[in-house]
Amino acid sequence: MNIEILSFLLRAESTGQPAEINQSSYLFSSVIMMVIVLAMMYFLMIRPQRKKEKEAKEMRDNLQIGDEVTTIGGITGIIVRKSEDTVVIETGGDRSKIRVKLWAISENATIHDAQEESVKKK
Repeated sequence: MNIEILSFLLRAESTGQPAEINQSSYLFSSVIMMVIVLAMMYFLMIRPQRKKEKEAKEMRDNLQIGDEVTTIGGITGIIVRKSEDTVVIETGGDRSKIRVKLWAISENATIHDAQEESVKKK
């Protein structure tokens, strides 16, 4: 990077332009490029991730008893009890019950009336 600045300054001296003007324009363009890169990172990476997190939180908040859910570990079952931060799901043929944290629910396979209307609107 230092070599680029030196070569830039030498070119500026050979053209007769003041070095301060060329150096300040170089710094200004560098700052503009950094702002553009950060804006692209925000719109391509951070914003979509926040949107997914918001949708997952909304899905977990709207869980009801009787919903068929899948956990992060791949266990599927039906919610039989729900508390503030845990749910009890009934899974398997022998109707065994498992208590899992609410954040571990990755998918709700049950479609409710409000969800059906929003899907139809899209």
